[in-house]
Amino acid sequence: MPALRVAVADDSVLLREGLVRVLRDAGFEVVGAYGDAETLLAEVPAIELDAVVLDVRMPPTFRDEGVRAALELRRVHPDIAILLLSQYVELTYAHELLAAGSAGLGYLLKDRVVSLDDVRDALHRIVAGGTVLDPEVVSQLMARRHDPLDALTPREREVLELMAQGRTNAAIAQTLHIGVGAVEKNVSAIFTKLGLDDTGEDHRRVLAVVTYLQNGA
Repeated sequence: MPALRVAVADDSVLLREGLVRVLRDAGFEVVGAYGDAETLLAEVPAIELDAVVLDVRMPPTFRDEGVRAALELRRVHPDIAILLLSQYVELTYAHELLAAGSAGLGYLLKDRVVSLDDVRDALHRIVAGGTVLDPEVVSQLMARRHDPLDALTPREREVLELMAQGRTNAAIAQTLHIGVGAVEKNVSAIFTKLGLDDTGEDHRRVLAVVTYLQNGA
């Protein structure tokens, strides 16, 4: 059986080169190693790939470039398996990726990958169409399955309900007889409690309303 062809993307030179060595030692053919997600995406059409291993946070913002790259790969090259490595459990990103389809997807925590077998087994499983999630990721995802609105105060729930009705902050303030500043504080608290990070790309107000409609409407 020919060796699986893998590309690696991680902004840390040491981690990237170390990962390349680990993969080669594990019997994979590393056909590309990149320091950012943009270069990876530009190169993918020109190379034959079975899987991509990439970090969640990479240049330029070090927020979610790896996740965005993974979602783009899912859209354009659905046959390429994706193994995401992260220093922490990024619940919002993990949920977003799984929502796009879990087949051929892996999400492991860097500090918990302790052997070549872990990496080799994960890649073989996702290339075969399986899903590999670190137990800690699974645990936190399961915990999140509880109603996310439970974390909101009664006032925050009122504000979110009015947001779902399409009200502006000024209209919400008038309805609840509070100041616009108070509404803004409640909206900010809602975003935080629902795990909606400010990525600069997503409309958090819309995502908050979607969460409300899925769980509380």
